[in-house]
Amino acid sequence: MTTSDLTSSAAIRTRTMTALFLAMAMALVVGTALGFEHIGGYIPCALCLEQRIPYYIGVPLMLVAALISRAGGPSWVVRGLLAVGGLLMLYGLYLGVYHSGVEWHWWEGPASCATSADAVTKDAGSLLGDLSSKKPPSCDSAALRVLGLSFAGWNVLASAALAAIALRGASIKG
Repeated sequence: MTTSDLTSSAAIRTRTMTALFLAMAMALVVGTALGFEHIGGYIPCALCLEQRIPYYIGVPLMLVAALISRAGGPSWVVRGLLAVGGLLMLYGLYLGVYHSGVEWHWWEGPASCATSADAVTKDAGSLLGDLSSKKPPSCDSAALRVLGLSFAGWNVLASAALAAIALRGASIKG
């Protein structure tokens, strides 16, 4: 093998591992949000739900990038998919910053910020009580803060890190 073959092989391996890491990390982030919702009982607001969309798109996209890379597909396709993953995470970063600003009352949120999440019990005996007591959360109040950051704030950090990793992976030539 020549030096350029080794360099190309290392680049392919790095892009493949980057795409796999991103798929797993994106799944972990959105899985954590789903866990807080379905296990922890934190009902997401409309902006919370919107912040999940880049992850829902990004996970399968990064799996496709990993498969194409592993199969020896064109590097420009893999690099392009990694770049799209980076752009998705930059969009997620934007959504997280916007939502955090709404929570800190730095700017107004959307006029109608309601959730489409299921907030009503499945128990028929408690149904009427739940209909009158449970209300969708407002986008301008954080359901929980951990180390001073809300879910939206943590999404800012996760999106920024994942965007940097994806864009770095997209820049690897060879």
